[in-house]
Amino acid sequence: MKTQQPVQKTSIKAAVNLENIMRFIGYDGNYAAAGAPALGVLDAATNAGEYAPVITYGIVLVETGGAITVGAKVESDAQGRAVTQTTGTVLGYALDSAASAGEKIRVKLL
Repeated sequence: MKTQQPVQKTSIKAAVNLENIMRFIGYDGNYAAAGAPALGVLDAATNAGEYAPVITYGIVLVETGGAITVGAKVESDAQGRAVTQTTGTVLGYALDSAASAGEKIRVKLL
């Protein structure tokens, strides 16, 4: 069983309904844009206008947007999912591999 070890959490006002947990959240209260910096990973579904709990440091479970290998640097795709970093901001390192989109992997957040 994959586990999380969140070290630090904060909250941010949700700009939209945030229904998909385990995705990167931007500093604007939306899912992080492709390659953009992120505050952290959403820890609970939250309605627009409410404060969303976000894990900002530690080891967290994140939904993938494609195949990822162990140890790869990860960034956000356009839906806030973890993908292998190419030109965007490195948000963490993959502690598990994924064969395709929709899997849950552990990511060590930076």
